[in-house]
Amino acid sequence: MNGAGAAEPVRLLALGDSLTAGYGLSAGEGFVPRLQAALQARGRQVRVLDGGVSGDTTAGGLARLDWALADNPQAAIVELGGNDGLRGLPPAETRRNLAAILDRLAARRIPVLLSGMLAPPNLGAEYGREFQAVFHDLARERPGLVFDPFFLEGIAGDPALNQADGIHPNLRGVERLVARILPAVEALLDRVTPG
Repeated sequence: MNGAGAAEPVRLLALGDSLTAGYGLSAGEGFVPRLQAALQARGRQVRVLDGGVSGDTTAGGLARLDWALADNPQAAIVELGGNDGLRGLPPAETRRNLAAILDRLAARRIPVLLSGMLAPPNLGAEYGREFQAVFHDLARERPGLVFDPFFLEGIAGDPALNQADGIHPNLRGVERLVARILPAVEALLDRVTPG
């Protein structure tokens, strides 16, 4: 265990879309509750705040950021962009929105884990490269970030790990996702200033 049992848990905001919100899963099966359980099993006193809204774009995440910050999170995971890609929105717009989110979190001295996304292949290779570059460029420009290049790494495209829609992870997929991203989340939590 780290710290005293009576210590206040660290408040970790998960700002995202349906992948964060646990779309199509029963209560307790989504990313937020499974991540919290995994962190607690590792002896981390953490309360993961569910800032996931299904269908949200980076513009939507930016628009509701102040609301999400009302719980005074001490760290944040930013998982947005999938719906921008599905809608074929201009990568420059996605970049502007994410940069604004990251800048606002930095102004509050909130350490961030930025998780990247890939565009659907039907939008073409050029769009896919531009879209992926948004996340890599933002991470390179902000060396203080913890960067996870692709939120659905090892899950996307695997029918055994996804719901019938082929987009959203099933419980098995969520468990795989949490296990994969856990070291990055712990690295993020190690950057939280106590108090």
